[in-house]
Amino acid sequence: MFPRFLVVPAAALLAVSLSCAVCAQEVIHDPSAVQEGVYSVEPAHTRVLFSIDHMGFTNYFGEFPNVSGALTLNPKAVGTSTLEIRIPTASVSTGNAKLNGELASDQWLDAAKYPEMLFKAEKIVATGKDTANVTGNLTLHGVTKPVTLAVKFHGAGVNVLDKKYTVGFEAAGKIKRSDFGVKAYAPLIGDDLDLIISAAFERS
Repeated sequence: MFPRFLVVPAAALLAVSLSCAVCAQEVIHDPSAVQEGVYSVEPAHTRVLFSIDHMGFTNYFGEFPNVSGALTLNPKAVGTSTLEIRIPTASVSTGNAKLNGELASDQWLDAAKYPEMLFKAEKIVATGKDTANVTGNLTLHGVTKPVTLAVKFHGAGVNVLDKKYTVGFEAAGKIKRSDFGVKAYAPLIGDDLDLIISAAFERS
């Protein structure tokens, strides 16, 4: 009687291998231990989300993918760090193609005339061990206004899949769209816009 051998598909072996690699990944949560240097936004895992009151019934959500930007990080002196985030307005996504087109039109964001939103930090002040207030200039719809984002450090380490040193932050803030000349359907559609930025940066 011949011995019976177990044949394991290559895909299964790869999955096990990746699982083991992920289990071995070390992520630090002490911001003072993060590597100093120049970082670039990793767009595949960076999301810019927004929510706005919809006629008093619900908060309506959307996002802007394909974000780019740069971070010069100095963990020992956070206030000397620099940050710039660029958001393509035509990328606005709500899960509704018709609404996407409307929001990108000249009635709202006017992506043809203003293809990009830009946030550029001017002042970074630590508010805790892993938090900071980042005040900067937001340019939207051809108007530039100061905005403050509350930022929290999430984690850092070498990404086991692409082998790049990565650091992640989450930021939240609020703006009034009318301040930037975006006034369509106000006040039926809310003026206050909540922003959440979950950003991954890869070290250059």
